[in-house]
Amino acid sequence: MAQKNSMAASLQVKKGRLYAVIQHKGPDGKYKSVWRALGLPEDANKAKVNKAYREVVSKYEIEAAEEAERMNRPQNEIPIFEYMTIWLEKQAKNIQINTYRSYHSMIYGKIRRYFERRKDLTVGSIRSKDIDEFYNQLFEDNVVSNTVIHYHAVLRKAFQQAFKDELIEANPFDRVDRPKKNKFQGENYSEEELLALLKLTKDDPIYPAIMFAGGLGLRRSEALGVRWSRIDFEERCVLLDTKIVETKENGKTHIQAIEEMKNKSSHRTLPLPDQVYEMLVEIKAKQELYKKMFKSSYSREYDDYVCVNQLGELMKPSYVTEHFAAIIQDLGLRKIRFHDLRHTFASVLINNDVPLINVSRFLGHSDISTTANIYAHLDKSNKQSSADIMTGILGGKEGK
Repeated sequence: MAQKNSMAASLQVKKGRLYAVIQHKGPDGKYKSVWRALGLPEDANKAKVNKAYREVVSKYEIEAAEEAERMNRPQNEIPIFEYMTIWLEKQAKNIQINTYRSYHSMIYGKIRRYFERRKDLTVGSIRSKDIDEFYNQLFEDNVVSNTVIHYHAVLRKAFQQAFKDELIEANPFDRVDRPKKNKFQGENYSEEELLALLKLTKDDPIYPAIMFAGGLGLRRSEALGVRWSRIDFEERCVLLDTKIVETKENGKTHIQAIEEMKNKSSHRTLPLPDQVYEMLVEIKAKQELYKKMFKSSYSREYDDYVCVNQLGELMKPSYVTEHFAAIIQDLGLRKIRFHDLRHTFASVLINNDVPLINVSRFLGHSDISTTANIYAHLDKSNKQSSADIMTGILGGKEGK
């Protein structure tokens, strides 16, 4: 015999379909009507209707009971994955969309797959050995150290909030060793290779982006975000305050202009080298010509942006990356990534005795230590000058 439903409910018809309308008493003591479809037309067989009705109401009662249990449960007993989803939604308003999507991918990806199998691990019960086991699983899944570090950073940040909320007495992620970072050195072109690239790609649609990366050291998102309204042609400088990001949602790609840079140092004004200035003058004239040629077919939505195609459409970051790879292959040039043009810019300056602090400011690094960590191996001139000074000092001592 089927178990009798405990919640008050009734059978209702709406637009020829059958529904169970359940009376649910909320935490405030007030009742609300919850509609659940039976998946049957109003003239369905009575036995089928009764069976579907009982099943739908029973399912809702179970869901409601589980929800009530969750609501009454101490917060430090929340399972890890569930806590991470709650934390993410609270963070949504305070982080950039790309950061949100990155967190979402990690939480609903590998964090979910691992911790949903370990429901015994809660906010208050997880220990260092449990965290190490998770990291070991990531490594077994061929995840590189730098990516594991990202997981560590996100989990630690979430649990730091749990500590601030007094759900836990200490952050367990402070008690584990952070995975060691992979040593990575980007490739870079020599001065001669950079000049050859710029000469050979002058008529290519992504030439402005190439010039911005190789001639100003801009990140891809910054290069695509350069706007005419931010360029002072009299003072020959450009304000960088916009970046272009590409996201995917429901299988569709979206491009978004964000007036918020990676950090405060990324929001910067840079002087324009003569060649970059001349390129901008030429591109401006070309865009005016295309507007006249293509008339209504020319998109006016991105009139303020430098890096657009012949129809005025903003270039996708992924297109720039893929097209750049195809260009250098077709031209027979040494293979590098588009981002390596930024490394090329930095290495050229450093090899021409430009101090690291100046390079750091141009690149928009938040701290000179970032620049030093990436490019210290190129800073030969400063090392040699230090050696020359010691040679003189030691030589002087020997002569006494």
